[in-house]
Amino acid sequence: MQWLNLEDNVNLLSLIGAILIILITLVVVGRMFKQMKEKKMQAELADHDWDGIKEYKNPLPVAWAVIFFILIIWAIWYFLWGYPLNSYSQIGEYNKEVTTHNMKFQEKFQNLSQEDKVKMGQNLFLVQCSTCHGITADGINNKAQNLNVWGSEEALIDVITNGSKGMNYLMGEMLGAADNGIAQEDIPAIAAYVAKELSAIKKTKNEHLVARGKEAFAVCVTCHGEDGTGKIDGQVVAPDLTTYGSSSFVVEVLNRGKSGSIGIMPAFNNGLLNDIQKQAVGEYVISLSRGE
Repeated sequence: MQWLNLEDNVNLLSLIGAILIILITLVVVGRMFKQMKEKKMQAELADHDWDGIKEYKNPLPVAWAVIFFILIIWAIWYFLWGYPLNSYSQIGEYNKEVTTHNMKFQEKFQNLSQEDKVKMGQNLFLVQCSTCHGITADGINNKAQNLNVWGSEEALIDVITNGSKGMNYLMGEMLGAADNGIAQEDIPAIAAYVAKELSAIKKTKNEHLVARGKEAFAVCVTCHGEDGTGKIDGQVVAPDLTTYGSSSFVVEVLNRGKSGSIGIMPAFNNGLLNDIQKQAVGEYVISLSRGE
């Protein structure tokens, strides 16, 4: 911090104001002492008194009225055109510092290796996510989502079976298989089809169920679309299954927030995590389901 930086309008304005206040104070105090010594008032006394002490009916000094009027005009200017609306503000300084920090952060960490991204994501996860999901990401006895399987074919089966609270999409909450009219035997088939043909997983443990799952997926087309992107007439209405099993899907959850059984996970789009940090968290979460 540079003291007496007169190129800064705030510093300059503050300094001028301080000097004026000191000078005016000295003048006023000097005149008052002079009047106390020399001037004797010949004015009408007020009717009321306090223990025999009365006061003069003095009119408001013209100088006081002028100064009061000037202060009102200055206050309006100060608020609207001077400080803070047209100059410095703490919020503006904070936003500028955050932007500068994020630029430096991105420049420093934009070429991280996959291993380093996972390590960074783990550290961020322990700080931001472990309160609900647990330090081992197991969801703390169903308190929250078990991220050790999230992004896997096993998790797809669970979501199709039990539904999902959703991530603030237009279609809202996804109902379970029973409410969607999905037969029990079709659940692993749909999961196999999504895992192998649509998602970023690109493999399945049940190759023989893929064809059947493609037919049964017709129930899901209403929300997710035939291509699984979650777009209907160009509008995103449901999660994009083509990114499921990748860090991009996790990043989308972080950006949108998610409803859960214990409440609502807030969206991390308020600057708490920047884009690189979100991707790092995504890589870490996906690494758990892959057993890395």
